[in-house]
Amino acid sequence: QVQLVESGGGSVQAGGSLRLSCTASASTYSNNCMGWFRQAPGKERERVAAPDFDGRTSYADSVKGRFTISKDAAKNTLYLQMNSLKPEDTAMYYCAAEPRPLPSGSWWCLDLSDPIEYSYWGQGTQVTVSS
Repeated sequence: QVQLVESGGGSVQAGGSLRLSCTASASTYSNNCMGWFRQAPGKERERVAAPDFDGRTSYADSVKGRFTISKDAAKNTLYLQMNSLKPEDTAMYYCAAEPRPLPSGSWWCLDLSDPIEYSYWGQGTQVTVSS
């Protein structure tokens, strides 16, 4: 059973920073593609950032230069450092995982941009940015 536990959300003023954490079991961390998603009220869930096992990363255009995704293998934890936060970043943030190899047979995690492609989700952590 894959379990993802997010933490680190909260309320900040515009321009502030938050760091989200997603902790998984060791097997999940090493055998799954993982990513950070967000969903604002009335909007579709979108992938914010994702890492691949070869060191590449992918970011949504709206967060490039402000958000940084990183991994701590020793702690089986995925982080999302969010700087220069804007009110439009307000959303529920989710960590997601999909086992590799992917249903297509690919091993490239950055190919998974659609939330429907991920099988496992955390409970989410709320981020609220006030102006």
